[in-house]
Amino acid sequence: MRLLAAICLVLMPAAVWAEEVVLGLSRDKISITTRFEGSDILIFGAVKREEPIPEGSELEVIVTVEGPSEPVMVRRKANRFGIWVNTDAVEVDAAPSFYAVASSGALGDVLKDIEDLRYKVSIPRAIRSVGAPMTIQDSESFTEALIRIRKANGLYQELDNTVAVDEQTLFRTSVRLPANLTEGDYRTRIFLLREGNVVADFDTTIDVRKVGLERWLFTLSRQQPLVYGLMSLAIAIAAGWGASAAFRMLRNG
Repeated sequence: MRLLAAICLVLMPAAVWAEEVVLGLSRDKISITTRFEGSDILIFGAVKREEPIPEGSELEVIVTVEGPSEPVMVRRKANRFGIWVNTDAVEVDAAPSFYAVASSGALGDVLKDIEDLRYKVSIPRAIRSVGAPMTIQDSESFTEALIRIRKANGLYQELDNTVAVDEQTLFRTSVRLPANLTEGDYRTRIFLLREGNVVADFDTTIDVRKVGLERWLFTLSRQQPLVYGLMSLAIAIAAGWGASAAFRMLRNG
């Protein structure tokens, strides 16, 4: 009997917070062409619930968009006799090529640390760095440097107070995908939160692929690098010869 009462007590918040995400995307496929300059993705949705809106706690929403992860070598430079040289290096095991986290309030206010640890929502949590050489005592600074650089390039985005929530039922936000995207599946997650706890989440993907000439050149460079290199060299020579010929014609004219 005591065990049954304990189970009911544990499940009671889940029953009160029985909410579900119904999601929509302005587009779920992005084509990268030679003229691709980035794209805005509108992410919107609604909250489906079987019971009335819970009282006493405000609904918060977090949206993350994550590009393919890959290992990254982060190097530190130091001035040695007037020359900047690489001194230390740390390999980050897996870092998203792109990561945006949008929230209806300040991220630290709407999400508890324990939930961030569980779901890996914030940018530092999304990066996996297991170990570093024994000679490096400040390995965290390399991860911080990676985040700082990718933020400056628009690849990592913290978008506080950008998710609009209407009547604790409808939500929407927009995420800007830059031109320098990595090809692959972009994982999109939506979290519903109350009192800093995740009460529901939803997971989908946005397909980002190269098409047309961009796709052909990318495939050629991977599958036939020698042919790609020779073709690039021939184009460079032809372009140089053409520019030289045009310059001579203008000078003689």
